[in-house]
Amino acid sequence: MPDDIVILSDGGLGTTLEDHFHLPISHTPLWSARIILDAPDTLQQVHLAFLEAGSRVLLTATYQGAFASFERAGYSQQIATEAMRNAVHIADQARQQFCKERSDVSPKDIHIALSLGPFGSILAPMQDFGGIYPPPYGPQAFSDSKENVTSFGDNMEGKNNSIKALTRFHEDRLRIFTSDKETWNKVDFVAFETVPLVREVKAIRQAMDNLKESIGPKPWWITATFPTGKFPETRQPGGDHFTAGEVANAMIHDDDNLPVPNGIGINCTGLKFVPELLQDFERVVDGNKRPFLVLHPNGGGGFDLSTQAFQEREENDRWAEDLASLVNEAKGRGWSKIIVGGCCKTGPGDIKAFGKAF
Repeated sequence: MPDDIVILSDGGLGTTLEDHFHLPISHTPLWSARIILDAPDTLQQVHLAFLEAGSRVLLTATYQGAFASFERAGYSQQIATEAMRNAVHIADQARQQFCKERSDVSPKDIHIALSLGPFGSILAPMQDFGGIYPPPYGPQAFSDSKENVTSFGDNMEGKNNSIKALTRFHEDRLRIFTSDKETWNKVDFVAFETVPLVREVKAIRQAMDNLKESIGPKPWWITATFPTGKFPETRQPGGDHFTAGEVANAMIHDDDNLPVPNGIGINCTGLKFVPELLQDFERVVDGNKRPFLVLHPNGGGGFDLSTQAFQEREENDRWAEDLASLVNEAKGRGWSKIIVGGCCKTGPGDIKAFGKAF
């Protein structure tokens, strides 16, 4: 990239595996994590394709990886542990191979980000966009026959129990990686992605605090999702949604002396919503001490929650150009660094086009 304040990340791993490598992985218990076991060579090829397109941050195929999701797919905890760790090694193998073929790029120039989805990413149906979690993680499981809610309302005991349960989930999954030195040393960033609940933001920060000695000074970020331009969680059942500013506030303010992420941002969200959401973020982030910003917007025509499918792109789609314009404007507003790439329905071609547009 021409400006070192901006680092180009990769695109949507799962949809790239489907759209470009024709692997049927959607609506399966493991989604892109299935490829760690079924087609590790193909996974390495996808990482290489993004590196060749200009990406210098690779997100691992672990977004949907957890003991529960592997168990639902029929695998033991031992196989799950080996697979999740192997995802990091596959990304590192792609890094090493790319650098052998390119004398102008060093392994230090390429960063591996451990991708960790929210608790909702391991549920069936997935709830990373909805935030509707079963007890004790949330007030009720998803239902086809009654109203679905994300909020405990005035039930503080339920909310606190939810935070404790979510903390355990994120802490247990992190331990899979931190407990193996060889794997952990290859991770450059820890990326908590597509978080749909403010209380899960707090749980993630609590988990990072509980494991701070084993995690060390490794940089980490939290990104939230706004599937329809709004945050999934509401204050009360049927009430107003939390604003983007309130979500950013939950990420960075340390009322409970919890660790503050090095980066915050927005992912798995239509690009058309991002400018306004980013303005809301910037209203609550100190302009003199801003963390780094992470932007991974979706491509395509947006996600239809009712059909659980992405709409087709329009012929005059300007995803790369519009994102480049947004980043160029944002980089002068005090962010210490900007990590930018794509999420669902963005492939190596989109990343390459963004690099050219930027």
